[in-house]
Formats: sequence, structure tokens, C-alpha cells
Amino acid sequence: MNINKNTLFLSFLLLLLASCGKDNPDSPQEDTTVEIITSVPQKATTVNPAITTTAELILNRELIAVNKNNITLNGKIVSEVTFNGDKLTISLPTLVAQTNYSLEIKANALRMEPGVFNSEILKLDFRTSEYPKATITPNLVLKNPSAQAKKLYQYLIETYQKKTISGMMANVAWNNTESERVYALTGKYPALNCYDYIHLAWSPANWIDYGDITPVKSWWTAGGIVSIGWHWNVPTAEGVTDPSQATCTPEKTTFRAKNALTEGTWENTIMKADLAKITTYLKLLQAEGIPVLWRPLHEAAGNTYEYTGGTAWFWWGYDGTETYKQLWQYMFNYFEKEGLNNLIWVWTTQTKDNAFYPGDAYVDIIGRDLYNQSASNCALQYNIIVPNYPTKLVALSECGTVGLISEQWAAGAYWSWFMPWYDNADATSTHADDKWWKDAMNQPFVISRDQLPNLK
Repeated sequence: MNINKNTLFLSFLLLLLASCGKDNPDSPQEDTTVEIITSVPQKATTVNPAITTTAELILNRELIAVNKNNITLNGKIVSEVTFNGDKLTISLPTLVAQTNYSLEIKANALRMEPGVFNSEILKLDFRTSEYPKATITPNLVLKNPSAQAKKLYQYLIETYQKKTISGMMANVAWNNTESERVYALTGKYPALNCYDYIHLAWSPANWIDYGDITPVKSWWTAGGIVSIGWHWNVPTAEGVTDPSQATCTPEKTTFRAKNALTEGTWENTIMKADLAKITTYLKLLQAEGIPVLWRPLHEAAGNTYEYTGGTAWFWWGYDGTETYKQLWQYMFNYFEKEGLNNLIWVWTTQTKDNAFYPGDAYVDIIGRDLYNQSASNCALQYNIIVPNYPTKLVALSECGTVGLISEQWAAGAYWSWFMPWYDNADATSTHADDKWWKDAMNQPFVISRDQLPNLK
């Protein structure tokens, strides 16, 4: 074999230079160090546990792969990690107040380029603060509320974030049967019973008559708190008078809230007639000195802000935020003019719908309706709402298939009251099963009807 001497010499020289470069500390090397340049939350800071749901890290290198099994928060693997260029976003579980947290990215969790991984642990330590405390407005929004309404509201303020009031939704509109079921199961009545004027179009009838206030009066006389909602059903179209065709679903009716606020329209005529009718029924309760936690026009936003294509569930939210607020304020002013002074106004939030909020001058209490949620998610919702409405009480105004009340309270959900929706007569629906109720009524911080003071 004939090998050129010049070729051999060149090869030897290149090997020598390469060898010298490895041993020579002054020789330029490729920097493969991985560092956190900035982060949210920042290192060693204190954050609000109610609103801190992600950690965002800006690295000194761009990523091409991530092994989430090697990323932990206080030793537990995080559930979701995404990356885009040099930005790493980590979803955090519900954080507990006044707790130290350490986010660790273990070695080889991050891949920057073929063969280049983080060789050392990257850490982000932070601490959570106390949950935000509310400073509740001491007075009701009514100009001249009844003595009983003021007394009830003051009791709600006194117990807020110290204890929670148990409640139950009537089945289906004008009775106390569900609360009787809770008593039979636990030996205690819920403190609150909620009714619904859902069948206003039928009343009075032989099966539903809101003019007969016996169920409500008996509950109040026994020492209970009264709440009333209103699934406001309207005709499916102009000229339709059959109550069986009434609906509150916007897709099933041509009735529009924006037209109801315009004088001379058929919707305006229906709205005024319904308000006049319901005023008559509410005045019957006022005459008996019964204050009412009044929750109309609930869940206005529906899932509008939950995902792309989300819509309002009810006609009162279908025409948007400004129309909805005008409708709420119209009802408020109508009742005020009629002399109704026994109402405590409860507005229901979807937590992303501040644009629907009627305003502090028209709302006493913020409610939240939650279904199919863990205790930690319920606590997260509560602690998102509190700082958004810092002068208002916050209640779990409806719930179903949610975490145990003991677990919710431990996680920081200090609801003013809670109220499961009623179950079907055939027990196919279990919004709150026996285990749930036994847990709730066994807690020292849960108020049952027998523990209420005299609110009369």
C-alpha cells in the first residue's frame, strides 16, 4: 500500500491539535450549560395561591424535548408541561396557602439539541401567602331593607369564613321534601331551603300555587333561612300562551332580552306582566316578615368564556353583557319602586364573566354554581372569586357531585353557604349522596337549622 507522506503528516497534525484543545483550558469550548434566566413566579417570592396556576420559565437555550416525569413539585410529578422555544410552561396543582414549594427539573429532563441535556437539577423555590381576606360591605344594597333582611345579612357577615351554612334545593319548586330527606339521613335539617318560581306561567294551579306560601312560611317559622331562584320561562314565540311551551333556553324561543327592554314590544309586555305577577308573590312573603336570598338571572354567561364557541345557556344572557346588566338593573329598580324590601340580591358568577356583573350597587352576594368538581377545584374557584369581589360574601349557590365539604373547607373554600341541587325522585341522580351529606352535617363548622339564631 502506497500512502502519501504529506497525507500522513496532515492527519497526525490534526489529531495533535484536537488533543491539545481538549487538554488546554484556554481552548474555546461549546457551552452546554442550561440555566433559568427568568421565571414567573420568581425565585424565593411569595405568591397568591388563588391565582397561581402555572410556572413559566425562560431558559438560556431552546428546547426540542421535555421529559415531564423528571419535573416535580414538592416531590410529585407535575401533570402538564409545554414548551415553545426557550419558554417552559408547567401547570401547577391547586396550591395551599402559607406553604413552601420547590419546583425541581431533574437532570436529563430537558433536551436542547441532539445529545445535549441539562446535566444538573434546576430549582425554583417559592412560597404561598394567606388566602385573600374579604372586607364585606356592612349594608344591603336596598335603600330601606326590612329589619329581618338586615338581621339575616348581618348574621351571614358574622359567620363568613368562620362557618358555612348548609342548604338544600327544593324538589322541584315549592316544598321542603329534600330537606326532610337530609333530616331523615343525618338527624339535622339544612339551615337553608331554596325554592324556585320556575312554574310562574302555570301558577295558580291545583298542583302549583305560589300564592300559597305555606311551605315557605313553615320553613321560616321553624327557624330556617329562605332562598328563592327563578328559572324565568317565557313563550317560545309571540302569541304563544300555552305554559307547557314556555322555556328559558334561547335556542327554543324568539323572545329576546334586548327587545324586552324596549317599550311597545311583545317581549316588553311579557316581561312587565311576569314582574308584576312575581312581585305579588314576593309581597306575600314580605308581609310575613320573611327575608329572601333572591337569586334571579343566574349563570348568565353560560360557557361563553370557557371555550371557543361557548354560548349563554339562558335567554337573559344571550344578548350579551350590556343587555344583561340593564335587565338586572331594571328588575332591581322595578322591585324597589314596588316597595319590596325583603330581598338580599345574589348574583351568580362563572368566574370569567366580570363583564356581566350588574355592579356593586345592585348585588349583595356573589354565588358560584359548581358541578362535577373536586374539592381542590372548588377551593380554587372560591379563591379566584374573593379577590375579584372583595367586598361581597361568596356562596356555593348550587352544587352537584363535588368534593366533600370537609375537604373543600380544608382546601380553603370558605363558602358563606352551600346548596346541592335536588335529586331525581327515582334516585338516578345523586348530586349529593348519603356519604356527602353525612360528612357535611358532621362538621363543626357547618351550621344546621337548629343552630341558627332567631332571625325574626
